[in-house]
Amino acid sequence: MRPNGYISYMYDLSPHIDYEGENVISVRVDHSKYADSRWYTGSGIYRDVYLVFANHLHIDQWGVYYTTPEVNEENARIEVETTVVNNTESPAEVRVVQQIRNSQDNLLAESTGQLDINGGQTNSLIQGLEIDNPELWSPDNPHLYDLTTIVYNGMEVIDKTSTPLGIRALRFDPDQGFFLNGENIKVKGVCLHHDAGSLGAAVPREVWERRLKALKSIGTNAIRTSHNPQAPDLYELCNELGFLVIAEAFDEWEFPKKKWLDGWNVGTPGFQGHAEFFEEWAEKDLRDMVLRDRNHPSVFMWSIGNEVDYPNDPYSHPILDQEGINQQHVWGYQPDQPNANRLGDIAIRLASVVREHDKSRPVTAGLAGPVMSNQTEYPEALDVVGYNYSENRYETDHEKYPERILYGSETGRGMHAWKAVRDNDFIFGQFIWTGIDYLGESHRWPSRGFTSGLLDLAGFPKPRAYFRKALWTEEPMIYLGAYPYNPEESAPGIDAPPLWNFSEGQMARVVSYTNCESAMLLLNGETVGEKRDYCDDTGIIHWDIPFKEGVVEVIGYIDGREAARDRIETSGRPWTINARAYKSVVDAGRGVAQIEVSITDSEGRPVYLSDNEISCTINGPLRLLSMESGSYTYMGNYRNNKLRVKNGKLIAYLEAKGEKGEAEVIFSSPWLEESRVRLTME
Repeated sequence: MRPNGYISYMYDLSPHIDYEGENVISVRVDHSKYADSRWYTGSGIYRDVYLVFANHLHIDQWGVYYTTPEVNEENARIEVETTVVNNTESPAEVRVVQQIRNSQDNLLAESTGQLDINGGQTNSLIQGLEIDNPELWSPDNPHLYDLTTIVYNGMEVIDKTSTPLGIRALRFDPDQGFFLNGENIKVKGVCLHHDAGSLGAAVPREVWERRLKALKSIGTNAIRTSHNPQAPDLYELCNELGFLVIAEAFDEWEFPKKKWLDGWNVGTPGFQGHAEFFEEWAEKDLRDMVLRDRNHPSVFMWSIGNEVDYPNDPYSHPILDQEGINQQHVWGYQPDQPNANRLGDIAIRLASVVREHDKSRPVTAGLAGPVMSNQTEYPEALDVVGYNYSENRYETDHEKYPERILYGSETGRGMHAWKAVRDNDFIFGQFIWTGIDYLGESHRWPSRGFTSGLLDLAGFPKPRAYFRKALWTEEPMIYLGAYPYNPEESAPGIDAPPLWNFSEGQMARVVSYTNCESAMLLLNGETVGEKRDYCDDTGIIHWDIPFKEGVVEVIGYIDGREAARDRIETSGRPWTINARAYKSVVDAGRGVAQIEVSITDSEGRPVYLSDNEISCTINGPLRLLSMESGSYTYMGNYRNNKLRVKNGKLIAYLEAKGEKGEAEVIFSSPWLEESRVRLTME
């Protein structure tokens, strides 16, 4: 049994195999305690399962481990530790060869070593290699080499594996923040759960690729795996696309948190969860997370917990009786709750597990109650301390604990949270809650998820994504949106849709998200909004004008010159379905096609208000996995071939059946022109 379904593990079946007859391998899941998390965990087997055959002499599971202890522009030293298993009764001597190649398959470095292993034992060998003028891995340049490990018994190759290798150097400073390869950078991160809307927790690699590229396009350079290990595909894609990753192990430790069974923060909570297995399994789970993922150059910190110190859920401390501590919590010391001083001992124990298996990255955690936790040894057990929604503590605690390295491990999306990072050298980054909408933590029916994401459940950017892009990117950009004017609203919002369909003369608030210095507004070619300077308090430039049908355009200026432009236009009635494949060629094995569907009027203008029901028909070797519109109130059958668009859009996920050939996918709806997409399975 393995009670933590997020953790990868292996069982040795060798003693149980009938080599003369048939064998049945059965993997069973017990998810009877369904309320075991505060979000959607999934149920069943939703990550890959492998049957592995190996020589009696073989590389151990996760038995190749590399570090880059010395890195500069002229030279990089790579150390590789290889652990080999000897499942025979006799001692063995093997030869271990390490080779590093570039993307052109040119051999850059090689090392050979001998390893003696007693029968029934394992042994390890550390080898050093050097590369001149290395190309360093970073979010802007996620360069990967290939590390090939070959094990010989005599002249026979008995095992071989390939590991993507990224060369980079990490440094953290309590006053100046984070340095990657010697460059001081701000971490612009998002928290991510592991589901994908209608696909549940079984998320194909292709879907993660599309979603991560969307996050990358708005300036995101880091991911926090909230709050458990995710599938290997995610880390591999982060290596390839260029994301820093906080790999997080737990959302609770020895005692369970409240599980809201009737809706988010509603009703009487349950207390099911992984906590009941913590004492027996936590160190094993943490060890296996580190062993599995320590070769990913994207992983730059290990997190041992999220909000395990949330005051009075479950731990408590007498300081919570003090007035004016300015700390989120259920007020007041509750002596019947577990004492917060327990946090320090557990953190010390967990941090030592991480450091035993990887000393090249710091240990961190997301603290929800720093005022309380500062009374314990918990923060001191960490190398880097994350604060959740505690921007008000940054300056105070930096002064009080000058050696503490701080960042926002979980923050809101507002301007103030970003300015706390931007304007303080000692705060190296933030991780916004969240990058993408997710299932769970929902309000009462018919709510199926949490909607704080920059992307919706379908992976489409929301308006707030462009607000974030304006804060996080340097290439000149500007976005335009509008919504009905509310005289009681003072500050403009970050969720203005790209919509210009109101009643004639109705007052509308027109909003631009931009990194330009100033902007001007045009309506049907005439100036209706004078040039206004960027507002650093809100991060937004806006105008309130009466609606008139036509085209609204915004022009952004830098140094007095036009630098960016955007427009929204009054649309007519829905007329045409437009379908576009994310990629037109699909792996015939079990590759997944993603087709984005949008609705336009007779002039080709997007119809944001469309909610037409779309039908999907497939001719060829594909099956429909699901369709997703991003609607958090949709309660229908995810596998149905009919779905209403939301904001004029949806996405269809289709899986190859294992046959090569062509397929045609037809999207239709009454009174609309249909759309056809051709896909090739190879």
